[in-house]
Amino acid sequence: MSVWCKKFRFAWIDGSLVECEKAQVHVLTHALHYGTGVFEGIRGYWNGENLYVFRLREHMERMLVSAKMVGLKLDYKVEQLVDATVEVIKANGFKENIYIRPIAFAGEGTISLDISGVPVRVAITAFPFGHYLKPEGVRVKIVSWRRIPSFSLPISAKATGIYLNSVVSLAEAKKEGYDEAVLLDWRGYISEGSGENIFIVRKGVIATPPVTASILEGITRDSVIKIARDLGYTVEERDITRDELHSANEAFMTGTAAEITPIVEVDGKPVGDGKPGPITIKLQKEYGDIVMAKNKKYMEWLTPVY
Repeated sequence: MSVWCKKFRFAWIDGSLVECEKAQVHVLTHALHYGTGVFEGIRGYWNGENLYVFRLREHMERMLVSAKMVGLKLDYKVEQLVDATVEVIKANGFKENIYIRPIAFAGEGTISLDISGVPVRVAITAFPFGHYLKPEGVRVKIVSWRRIPSFSLPISAKATGIYLNSVVSLAEAKKEGYDEAVLLDWRGYISEGSGENIFIVRKGVIATPPVTASILEGITRDSVIKIARDLGYTVEERDITRDELHSANEAFMTGTAAEITPIVEVDGKPVGDGKPGPITIKLQKEYGDIVMAKNKKYMEWLTPVY
């Protein structure tokens, strides 16, 4: 039995539920060879009464845009993908925190680089999931690899092949004993982590790199900007130098998997006093309440499953 089939029973593939062991692709699948796929990472939270999927529609909207950008033709609308996600969660009967992975990819039929005639496969899986990074804070390293610029690849698409950039960057950081990598953009400004957006706090003002810094426009990033502004904080989207990250009072990462994770050390130097800062802690708590449906103001971000 696959290790995954110990975590879930059913996957949704090309319009139907299938048993986990049958959720397989051929070795000559185009995406396996050339990274011709797009995907999303989505979380679902069980609050003891219902399971709520966080910003499900926005994730599926982004996946369709990503597919269009890389030339994958999907025959599904947002509503169909949202319904399919709820269907696969219900089929597995989850009543715990989960991670959801929709993916669309070029299937089999050719080894040509031309994907215009290749069938596109779509799958959605879900499985129990806890913390991706240490919630109490991570040590990060600014690595030698640079974030791929938008003039080389459509980096605003969440495409599978682009993540090789992240894989080699994280490997460098891990090899040197750090928890996560930070990449600079092609100009030398802070871009993002291997799979997270980055925020800093200086003199009470929150700042995060702009879309022009080769970042993926994270949905959690967008959520945090809105939450912080609702709490009365000033949030700036601007270029950030590595010196500013080193000298920040607070810093944190955001992402579906990472949620809001404090950065407590950069390149061996403590951020602030080396502990999560008060603004970061405040945002963590607010975000946690929202995803658990404890803050009615943001209920439009949640899709109830049951």
